[in-house]
Parts: sequence; structure tokens; C-alpha cells
Amino acid sequence: MTTLAVERRPDRVIVRLDRPETRNAINEEMVDELHAVCAELESTPRILLLVGSNGVFASGADIAELRERRAADAHRGVNSGLFLRIAALPMPVIAAIDGYALGGGAELAYAADFRIGTPALRIGNPETGLGIIAAAGALWRLRELVGEPLAKEILLAGRILGADEALAARLVTEIHPADELEAGANALADRIATNDPLATQYTKAVFHASDDEHPRADQDAQAVLFESPEKIRRMTEFLERRRR
Repeated sequence: MTTLAVERRPDRVIVRLDRPETRNAINEEMVDELHAVCAELESTPRILLLVGSNGVFASGADIAELRERRAADAHRGVNSGLFLRIAALPMPVIAAIDGYALGGGAELAYAADFRIGTPALRIGNPETGLGIIAAAGALWRLRELVGEPLAKEILLAGRILGADEALAARLVTEIHPADELEAGANALADRIATNDPLATQYTKAVFHASDDEHPRADQDAQAVLFESPEKIRRMTEFLERRRR
């Protein structure tokens, strides 16, 4: 891979965006390489950590490419298709944000299950200033994440949130010094990894089920887990600890 640095561990994959010459702008090559990571994680589910490099998460989509795109390219959904795939990964996704996460970079972060940052975090969607819309998920994900009034400030008035504002809005859930950010992301991944991976996957899937799929989706997932050997093992250990 030429735009990503990938570290694989038994329970997680750490993906570092690595286009320093463009401040990690997301181009089609990076999109293709992230699709390859998604295929791997769909086949072998693990936690995904997305991190930036050189003090930047992702400065946005690659403007040089965007300038040349036309109507047919919009309908291809280059970034939106990728971010939908990342959001739908079986195991949780953590975005560790240092510095700028703007435009497509912000939309990549919105697709994660968790966002943590540093005091230097700056996140928002300035797309209308470039004559386009935030068409890769921000126009519907951001309202769910921070509520309609703040979402409209970000999307329609170009408001860029700093770390304290993003934390207050719960767009990010933790702030760490820059040199501790990746350790913080791994600590969160450690907490997730202590749980049963299958139960975690079903929890994520059912959480994102549509309203009309509940409670059937909940019951179907629980039916599978009630038959799981891991459920029996974990509950047996719990009961044995309580008897001591």
C-alpha cells in the first residue's frame, strides 16, 4: 500500500493515513486501499483503528481530484460508498483524530463508532465554500451525532469545532495529549476486546437495525448467542467467581 501504513494484531488492525505531501487528503488510491482493508475485516472481523500522521488526521478529499469530477463521478459515490462500508464493518471502528479532520476527513471520522482526539483537533465540513456539498455522509450522520442545530452550523455556516467544543457536543468522547492519542485508542480497543467478539458484532448490528426491525432483530441475535459456547463459558466463570 502506498497511502496507508497498516499494522495487524490478533484482535485489531491499525491503519495510519499516510499521504504527508497532501496532509493525508483522501484520493481514489487511498479509497481503494481502504476498501482492501474493509474486505479483510469483513472476512476476519477485528477492531479497526484509523489514525492520521504528522499532526493531521485527514485534511479532506483530494481537491485536485474533486475539481476534475463531473456528474457521473458523483453518482459513483467514491467516498460515500467507502464510508458506508467502514460504518458497516462487523467490529467497532475507532477514529483517533489529531489536528485537522475536514470535509471528507470529517466524514471518515463520522463513519467510525468512536472518535477520540487531541487538543489540536479541528473538525468540520467547509464543502459549500468550495461549491459542493458534504455528500459522503455528513448531511445525515452529523445530525444523528450532534443534533440538528449544531449540525446546521457546521454544514451551512462552516463552523469548525475545536477539541473542547467537539467534546462538549460528544462528537468525540476523549481528549488525549498528541503523544498519548494512539495509546488512548488502543486502551479503548482493549476494553472492547475483553468482551465476546460475537456478542460485540451482534450488538453493533442490532444497534443499527431500523426501527421496524426491532424487537425481532434483538431476539434473533439473542437466540444465536444463547446457543453460543462462549456465552456458556463466560457465564459459568461468572457464577464460579461469585461462589468463591
